Amino acid sequence: MPSEGRYWETLEALRSSSKGRLCYHRDWLQRGEDVLEECLSPPKLSSYSGWVVDHILPYTQENPAPSETSSSSGSTSTLDQPLLVPRSPLQSAAFTPASPTAPDGAKGKQESQHAESTTLRSSRGISVEGCIRMYELAHRTRGTEGLRQWQEEQEQKVRALSEMASEQLKRFDELKMLKQHKEFQELQEVVERSTREALGHQEKLRAEHRHRAKILNLKLREAEQQRLRKEEQERLRKEEGQGRLRSLYALQEEVLQLNQQLEASASSASHPHGDPLQVDLAAFRARGNQLCSLISGLIRAASESGYPTAENQSEAERALQEMRDLHTNLGQEISRAFEDKKQEAEAARGKLQESREQQALGAAPQAPGPSQSPGRTQSEGLQVKVQDSTMQWYQQLQDAATQCVSAFECLSSSKDTQTKKTKMDLQKAATIPVSQISTVAGSKLKEVFDKIHSLLSGKPVQSSGHCVSITQSPQGLDFVQYKLAEKFVKQGEEEVASHHEAAFPIAVVASGIWELHPRVGDLILAHLHKKCPYSVPFYPAFKEGMALEDYQRMLGYEVKESKVEQQDNFLKRMSGMIRLYAAMIQLRWPYGNQQATHPHGLSHGWRWLAQVVNMEPLTDVTATILFDFLEVCGHALMKQYQVQFWKMVLLIKEEYLLRIEAVTSSGQMGSFIRLKQFLEKCLQHMEIPVPKGFLTSSFWRS
Repeated sequence: MPSEGRYWETLEALRSSSKGRLCYHRDWLQRGEDVLEECLSPPKLSSYSGWVVDHILPYTQENPAPSETSSSSGSTSTLDQPLLVPRSPLQSAAFTPASPTAPDGAKGKQESQHAESTTLRSSRGISVEGCIRMYELAHRTRGTEGLRQWQEEQEQKVRALSEMASEQLKRFDELKMLKQHKEFQELQEVVERSTREALGHQEKLRAEHRHRAKILNLKLREAEQQRLRKEEQERLRKEEGQGRLRSLYALQEEVLQLNQQLEASASSASHPHGDPLQVDLAAFRARGNQLCSLISGLIRAASESGYPTAENQSEAERALQEMRDLHTNLGQEISRAFEDKKQEAEAARGKLQESREQQALGAAPQAPGPSQSPGRTQSEGLQVKVQDSTMQWYQQLQDAATQCVSAFECLSSSKDTQTKKTKMDLQKAATIPVSQISTVAGSKLKEVFDKIHSLLSGKPVQSSGHCVSITQSPQGLDFVQYKLAEKFVKQGEEEVASHHEAAFPIAVVASGIWELHPRVGDLILAHLHKKCPYSVPFYPAFKEGMALEDYQRMLGYEVKESKVEQQDNFLKRMSGMIRLYAAMIQLRWPYGNQQATHPHGLSHGWRWLAQVVNMEPLTDVTATILFDFLEVCGHALMKQYQVQFWKMVLLIKEEYLLRIEAVTSSGQMGSFIRLKQFLEKCLQHMEIPVPKGFLTSSFWRS
């Protein structure tokens, strides 16, 4: 129908109206029922429907669309292709032909027309309303479908955007990580480059430092060497100067001693038993005093200038040699005077004898008695046995040693383990320090002495890692004293026999212990006399019924399994013990009481020498012990007894050597020749040299 085209135009107009352009949202259904209330209410006509029929439809019928004419067959177009677009009432009102300013006649005419048409168009309004409803339904359906498609498209877009954002985020993370990695690599390269540069610079600095250190070390070494050379030169100069000064003092001491001996010899020569010798001694005394003044002046000048020079020392040595020559010449003059006087005395005795014989010519001759011999009296012979006083002294020492052994018999024979251990500890504490005596330094010798003295004084001492004291046993003191004395003698028998210089450090320690502990000294003499009877001196005699081995043991030989030791070894041991004895009688412990006297001094040495010379000599033994004794102790005896000592030496050379030679076979002349050469040299120089290894003052300062 033609009217249906208008309907669609009306719907089209409605869609183009302001209401039709409203936006519909998908979330209306979520807002509540108040939004959908109008849609769910029964359909009813709008208040504008009448106005639309009155004002819109008449114009659309007067101007039909071309499509309407072409489709007069009664087919209607679809909702999707409307012919007219309805206008809104406000817009349509502008085109209303009537206006309020129209005349009253016209207005009444329009109202009458409108009233007539109201009844005619009521059925048409229903159709229009239905079309509107159908259009809304179709539009809602199409909107819902479009909305669904739009929603799907949006979801796809969201998913695509999400995926794209995720991929972009991944790429961003990858780029970020790549950038960080590159930055890290660059930073690492920079650090490595800096490290290499720093290491190179450091190595260069080290090389420079090493080079500079090397140069500095060379300079320091050179400076140190120069300093050491200067110090060494200064030390050598000082040592040489001190040595020269000490030598000058020694030369002065020797010159003064020789001058004293010269004075003593001159005095004895001037008044020997009230009968002076015919010798002019004034020149000897004057020259001796001049030489003493010369050396004193050299020492005074050297002290003022610092140290003496080599020329001063040479001049002092020449003065000493001149003093020695002067002393020798004096001795020769005195000897010559003695010989002259002796010859005069013999001539006088001869004359007296002749006169007596002439007086007795008239008397009857008598035969000589059995005890007399022509040309030799009994007083001219020598002793065979030791003096009774010496033998008593020897026996007392042996008895004291025997009593000491008896005192610690319980300790030595005990089977108890603890007692045996105590005995062994005490023996080690007594003998080990003696074995440690050496010529290294005076301080070491003092440590040994203090250790032995502390042990004998009852103080605990360290031995073999633990403390030892003689208070551990009632017999400890007797045992330690005996073993200590035995060890001293054994050192002389073994150590001194092999090394003659060892006699002096051993002797000075033994002498110091002897002075503080006299019983130890008596035990040392007892052991020494038992092992070396020639130190008494005592020559044991063979008794009837005595076994040969026992007699050999009494003589000092070692007999093992019926075999007697060789003569060389026997003489070597005897020599070592005699040397130890000769060193002990002249040395004192330097840290002891200097006001006290030596417990067994040089007087015993003089007594021993006199008794040996007064006894018949033994083959090989007497020459050996005389040489060893005089070589060790001769210098001390010379300083102590002076002229009397030289008389003894002259007696030994002139008379006693003949007796030794008489009992010595041709194959045993070694000891005799050595003694003879020693005496001749000493008499030639009128001096006994200081023994080798003698402990000087410098030894005790070390």
